[in-house]
Amino acid sequence: MQKLKDRWQITSNFQLTIIFVVFAITGSTSAFLSKPILEWLGIVKEDVVWFIYYPLYIILIFPVYQVLLVLVGFVFGQFEFFWAFEKKMLRALKLGFLIPNNW
Repeated sequence: MQKLKDRWQITSNFQLTIIFVVFAITGSTSAFLSKPILEWLGIVKEDVVWFIYYPLYIILIFPVYQVLLVLVGFVFGQFEFFWAFEKKMLRALKLGFLIPNNW
């Protein structure tokens, strides 16, 4: 755990626990919310072949996860950590152009 704390520049075990809780909540919630979003878009599992439905479902989870990560992090008082984490992740995925330079 000390390696994670050093890497993320975290000082307390409590903050590390909060960060793990935020990751858990965000992952579960993004998977849960992606199905209704697909239905809202008119893509229903019964009407679409599985090899089209599931890739769309997985692709949709990614942006939902990104938004929820910052929102849930804010609710738990860890906005600064998750905003920096989000920017780093988007840059690693070559999507840094989505973030203005002054943020």
